Amino acid sequence: MADFAARDGLIWLHLFKTTCAALMALGVAMALELPAPRVAMVTVFVLMQPVTGMVLAKSFYRVLGTAAGAAAAVVFGALFPQQPELYLTVLTLWTATCTALAVRFRHFRWYAFVLAGYTAVLVGIPVVTHPYALFIASLTRAAEVTIGILSSAAISALVFPVRASTALMHGQRQRRSAILELCADVLAGRCDDTVLQQRFARLAGSIAGFEAARTFASYEDPNLRLRSQRLATVDSEYAAICSRLHMLQQQIERLDSTGAGALIEGVRPSLLQAADLIDRLRDGFSDDAPDQQSVTALARLAASLAPAAQEAAAAAGRGPNSSAVEARTTREALRRLLRHLLDYVDAGATGAGPGPSPRAAATSVRTSSYVVALTFVRNALTVGAAGAFWLFTAWPSGGFAVIAAAIVAGLTSAAPRPEKLALQITLGAAAAVAVGYVYMCFVYPAIDGFPLLCVALAPIVAGSAFLASRPAVSGYGIGLCVFFVVLAGPDNLMGYAPDALLNNGLAAVAALFIGVIVAMIVFPFQAPWVVSRIQRDLRREVAFAWKTRLDGADARFRSRTHDLSSQLRLLLTPGTRRYDEAWHWLLATLEVGQALLDLRRDLVTLAPLRPSDRPRWLLWVEQAGRRAADVFERPDARRTTLAVRAASRALDEVAGELQTTAQGPRQAALQQLSADLYLMRSALLDPDAPFHREAGNPC
Repeated sequence: MADFAARDGLIWLHLFKTTCAALMALGVAMALELPAPRVAMVTVFVLMQPVTGMVLAKSFYRVLGTAAGAAAAVVFGALFPQQPELYLTVLTLWTATCTALAVRFRHFRWYAFVLAGYTAVLVGIPVVTHPYALFIASLTRAAEVTIGILSSAAISALVFPVRASTALMHGQRQRRSAILELCADVLAGRCDDTVLQQRFARLAGSIAGFEAARTFASYEDPNLRLRSQRLATVDSEYAAICSRLHMLQQQIERLDSTGAGALIEGVRPSLLQAADLIDRLRDGFSDDAPDQQSVTALARLAASLAPAAQEAAAAAGRGPNSSAVEARTTREALRRLLRHLLDYVDAGATGAGPGPSPRAAATSVRTSSYVVALTFVRNALTVGAAGAFWLFTAWPSGGFAVIAAAIVAGLTSAAPRPEKLALQITLGAAAAVAVGYVYMCFVYPAIDGFPLLCVALAPIVAGSAFLASRPAVSGYGIGLCVFFVVLAGPDNLMGYAPDALLNNGLAAVAALFIGVIVAMIVFPFQAPWVVSRIQRDLRREVAFAWKTRLDGADARFRSRTHDLSSQLRLLLTPGTRRYDEAWHWLLATLEVGQALLDLRRDLVTLAPLRPSDRPRWLLWVEQAGRRAADVFERPDARRTTLAVRAASRALDEVAGELQTTAQGPRQAALQQLSADLYLMRSALLDPDAPFHREAGNPC
């Protein structure tokens, strides 16, 4: 029973709430005698989500998008009265611009831009030849949408609410347990490389999902909204642990592959001790409060791994050989992992408590400019082709073709497979025409009164909501419900005109097929050159890490990198060569980019205030950073070789500076700088790195 409630029960609850909210909105709009009650009904269908926070977030952005779209329709109508050609051209450019801007945003922020685009079409097209009716049409549509929003929010929040905040905190505990377990397994050597990559991919892929859940939950819980920045810090530290863990694992793997077994055994006690403490920490949580003894022990271990402590313990000469540098680098990578792990645990314990939180680094997202331009051109062609066909043929139902084209352009703008979603919406719309014909000819004439109307409409709404809740077939549900309501939805004054329904349905389906053809043939997102452009933007994040301002740079770099990587993973099929290549580029970008950020941060305390006093070792360190960024800008064998040589020369120069530096804070800073350079050089020498394969380098 509990399993049913947690799985199938939630689905049936979502269908029940969607049906109740849609019929309630329809009834209220009819009672107020609004001209198109069906708009309120379809608004509910589009807004309803299984979780209350998602409904409230989407409703908020629906208000903004509807207001902007309605205002745009009025302004364009005033600028181009009785000029349908110019009016359609401006609407096409407006829709394409809004949908192109939408792909630059995440979660439901994109929905506001999508709504602004096709709301202008929905308001303006029916009255394109009667501009004096635009203002009234805008006001009535705003009223109908408002009723749908209020109905959705009320039913979702008051009738068996499913809180996003509850799911967020439960997911946070699961993520914490999983990342701690993975850290312990890597340090103890308890999992092979294949299993490790699979587990790491799952954990890294959850970063964007946690950010979305945090955003949704902030709309439903004021206390969680106060703690939102703390939770953002938790997510940032989680991403930092993923990066640090991969860097340490790669360092251990490289030492193993080069036959440095004795060196690994020298570091092994620290790794095993850290693994044991992390296991105890994972098992010792109580109500989000960590076991303080384990935390204290981890902090003590991290302090013992500091460069100054290592040097004092060694009590040897400061002329480091390669083995000493490698050992110190491995311990430094472990220390940084433990530092971020302690910060993550502390942020999680603080984020679970009440009260406001300090400002965290803002989450940064990155969308390829090629994707934005491609979306604009694709949607402009879709809506423009439907509008041109209407103008040249003077088809009475051509307005429905433009409306359908605008809807499909907006709804597929953020889809990873727009041609698949557009095809599903098209087939759903075709089914909606057939079902609408049956309802208009046989069902509506046979019923009397609102209760029977609700009984007749409930199967359509519930069935469509069920299909829309399944990611693999969501387009069928969207097309069925949206176009059934648009073409054959009930009004206060019903008009029984099957011929008009068939004409409008034919126009809508034809326009939807145009959208499918454009997405599938003209500008497919899965084209190799599109994937290559996004992958190039991912690689360029290494240069971003080298050049961006240091304040909040780590959080910006990681969030941008994971955002671009998630776009690639959505476009590509898991298990394929291109998917694996994108995944390896993400790992290489995270490793080298994080090393460059560490390098820059350690240089701040060492660089002289006056440019004229810059020593030679500093110039070589800066050149090594630039060379590493160049490798990711345009991978080839020559740039990779130059980057490795520059890193090696910088290591030699820093080693020479260490020999002339007395023991103290400056020496510790130089040792950290040496560890940064060594990690960066090791990453550049990694034979499995993707830039070696792309450059044809035999390393």
